[in-house]
Amino acid sequence: QLQLVESGGGLVQPGGSLRLSCAASGSIFSIYDMGWYRQAPGKERELVASIASGGRSNYADSVKGRFTISRDNSKNTVYLQMNSLKPEDTAVYYCNADLVTTRYGLLRHYWGQGTQVTVSS
Repeated sequence: QLQLVESGGGLVQPGGSLRLSCAASGSIFSIYDMGWYRQAPGKERELVASIASGGRSNYADSVKGRFTISRDNSKNTVYLQMNSLKPEDTAVYYCNADLVTTRYGLLRHYWGQGTQVTVSS
């Protein structure tokens, strides 16, 4: 069974740091783009950052210069280093991956279960 399992969320004070991890496991042939989204209460889910298999990354304007996305292709894992956290970063963070499970399979979009990040003093 294919899973994306996130870890690393929690409560942090403004200005603090957290590192999120998301590991994909199961029947995987190849992973293309991986990324992190977030959803705050009463708001729509939004893209935070994404990274292609070759390492090219993309960030939301609100996190540029503070967050860094990276991946370890040998471990099918994507990371999000979050520095200088602000209260407005509070949200449930979801990882996602575009992948195929077999050589000629369809490209599908998979989601993790989400991890809560709360920035508060």
